[in-house]
Amino acid sequence: MEERPTSVWGSTRFWRKSAGWVTGVSALLLIWLSADTVPQISMRSAEDLDAGKPMRVPPPTVINHKITYEFDARRGHEIPIIGEKEAFFGRNDYSEEEANALLTHGKLTVQAKNCMSCHTLLGNGGYYAPDLTKAWLDPAWSDQGPYMAMTGTTSREEAMAKFLMKPSTYPTHARRMPELGITEDEAKAVVAFLKHMASIDTNGFPRNFAKINGGVNAK
Repeated sequence: MEERPTSVWGSTRFWRKSAGWVTGVSALLLIWLSADTVPQISMRSAEDLDAGKPMRVPPPTVINHKITYEFDARRGHEIPIIGEKEAFFGRNDYSEEEANALLTHGKLTVQAKNCMSCHTLLGNGGYYAPDLTKAWLDPAWSDQGPYMAMTGTTSREEAMAKFLMKPSTYPTHARRMPELGITEDEAKAVVAFLKHMASIDTNGFPRNFAKINGGVNAK
């Protein structure tokens, strides 16, 4: 019986070779993307910050600086702007070691108190309560907003810390935050963690966060 020629689309050899090439090219592409991405998402040093080098993840010492949020026409979304030095809990000279210890304490506190069961941080977490990725930049905590007067404080960081220690005392949101027993040291560390997180270039995430001065739909 005469054998009929097999179509290339029905050839087992063709598909095996194709699978090998696709796997190889995908592996190379993944390696290239990883090599390009890792330096961008790595935390930079205090020396890089002082030198004014562009960065996506600033060092812990960014808490010594003013942070704003501005629309970048070239990139088509908002980006954090690190400005001049400003006091943070009365200081603007935290060393890299001090700032890193403060941020680490804040991060561990956020994890221990299970904040992400209600809040979203950098795209992860719950949606019951406000997204905290850019919470530091929310003008409600500034001297133009209501929370400083409500908490009887004179700075953004003090207002945020006081709220964290006694959230049920201050009606800042329709869904009240429960009392979590956060101490003063923990509250200060969490605020430092939030300030650092707000300085990270997240490619405009969360999109169109209208509360932030400088946002596309800012009000």
